[in-house]
Amino acid sequence: MADQLMRAALEHVARGWHVFPLRPGDKRPAIRDWGARATTDPARIRKAWSQQPRLNVAIACGPSGLVVLDLDTSDHGSVRPPEWDRPGIRDGVDVLAALAADHDEPLPWETLSTQTPSGGEHWYFTAPAGARIKNSVGRLGWLLDVRAAGGYVVAAGSVVRGRRYRSNDHDEVAALPTWIVELLQDKATPRPGLGPVLDIVGRRSQYAAAALRGQLDRVLAAGHGNRNASLNKAAFALGQLVATGLLPDGLARSALAEASAAVGLPAGEADRTIRSGLNAGARQPRATPMGSDRP
Repeated sequence: MADQLMRAALEHVARGWHVFPLRPGDKRPAIRDWGARATTDPARIRKAWSQQPRLNVAIACGPSGLVVLDLDTSDHGSVRPPEWDRPGIRDGVDVLAALAADHDEPLPWETLSTQTPSGGEHWYFTAPAGARIKNSVGRLGWLLDVRAAGGYVVAAGSVVRGRRYRSNDHDEVAALPTWIVELLQDKATPRPGLGPVLDIVGRRSQYAAAALRGQLDRVLAAGHGNRNASLNKAAFALGQLVATGLLPDGLARSALAEASAAVGLPAGEADRTIRSGLNAGARQPRATPMGSDRP
């Protein structure tokens, strides 16, 4: 197995990919500052794996010019967000297929991929020039994470819990489809004009104004597959403040509605989520800190 791990590392380096060692039988880095120390130098690879032959192999996605979609299975206890409560959605591949159908695009399955010991899959794509795509969790959708700038993947050939990461039969790495690029581009969501609302809340309580601003930021930063869940959490937190009298119910509803519209949530879906979250939060009022100038 030791020779296989070194060979795997060298094969990935031969593609021009930057690799670094993981702990034996594990997915955690064996070195610090792995992003800076990942290498394409075969001599360094041979030296490292000669000294510790059972090291697993990782690929640093950003320096390697890769975007890897991590398609997970549904048997890890993750909570299904309401927007993915659809027939036929069981795992990350189903979520990606649904997203492709929503955009009238084919499922981009013809590319190099790796099967993980848990039954999930890593689909490899070349990163488009100039695109600002970062590592993210759930931005595309439930059970669908992205390994890109700032992230890494366990490489084919590595062994975790006695099971090997194995590549499929596709040797070529496809370009990341344009419709996925557009969903993943690191661009700021325009902030709605909520200054007057924050001013009104601030006159009652600076603590409540800061909490409102933080929860609105949560909604505005949510990815496509996470918008409803983020809105629900924000509504719950603000409902707790409404129950204490620090935040007017109407202002909380209007601010959340504007933020949800800014990230593209349908008005009917957003209204149901806001109502449910605020009501649930109101049943568990938040204990306010000393000096919160509660009226």
